[in-house]
Amino acid sequence: MLMEMNGGVWPTMVTPFTSDDRIDYSGLEKLVNWYMERGVHGLFAVCQSSEMFYLTLEERAALASFVKRTAAGRAPVIASGHISESFEDQVRELNRMAETGIDALVLITNRIAGQDESDDIWIERLEKLLRQLPEEITLGLYECPYPYKRLLSPRTIKWCADQGRFRFLKDTSCDIEDIRIKLETVKGSGLQIYNANSATLLETLKLGAVGYSGVMANFHPELYVWLLENWKESVGEAVRLSDFLSLSSLIEKQLYPANAKYHLMLEGILTNVSCRILQGQSLTATNRLEVEQLRRLGDEYSKRFDKGREDGS
Repeated sequence: MLMEMNGGVWPTMVTPFTSDDRIDYSGLEKLVNWYMERGVHGLFAVCQSSEMFYLTLEERAALASFVKRTAAGRAPVIASGHISESFEDQVRELNRMAETGIDALVLITNRIAGQDESDDIWIERLEKLLRQLPEEITLGLYECPYPYKRLLSPRTIKWCADQGRFRFLKDTSCDIEDIRIKLETVKGSGLQIYNANSATLLETLKLGAVGYSGVMANFHPELYVWLLENWKESVGEAVRLSDFLSLSSLIEKQLYPANAKYHLMLEGILTNVSCRILQGQSLTATNRLEVEQLRRLGDEYSKRFDKGREDGS
């Protein structure tokens, strides 16, 4: 049976590494529990934030399996992981990921056709690909920015919605009008849209987007949870929080995901900021100071919301 998704905050998980460049499963267990304690609604376990293009297929599969086991039913777990160019390799990768027990298998939109290839080719290849995947597994879509960003057109998103198998779209357009058109196109289908962009999030929630799945849920997921759960009832506070989240997200322009891992070090979750993707690049002292400052500001917001809950307001 296909999974029904209920919106909310779905962090794009980072992958902790040990000093000898293996996946740090002790840190990963702490990380999953950290997300859970902050009330997230689901986990995106293998994605660009996870450095999936720098993980072997077995590492990707092991990562997804571990996160699913550690979540232990507290929240659904989805994963991507098809990074190859050839159709045959992608079929192998996707079927291996489907075997991990994840709740939904997420397809990367830019892996299905080349940057200069048409929507006709994209649909033809996706149709062929779907015939090679287990019919019972729930599917999602991810407009991954690397190696190029392929945003879904009204035609391609409608085709996907009409298949009845897709439940999740991580939108990376960072554009309210683009998301509005997508929402109109999928209306009445089971395909739901999750915004990856902080600045446009509140406005797209008003239009019908159901959730957030982005980088900044590695810094202060509880604030996104509050926004998703309270924006209708607490309009003024939601606008103020949205402003804070929008400006805070500018920290993405630093060395990511190292800066997120540094934040998680400050939280006592990870032991280092090692990243395969950065190839020797490191955070400067000023980068670290900025993360520390953002953490203090985020903590102030979290404490205020906690106090509000205790006061019943």
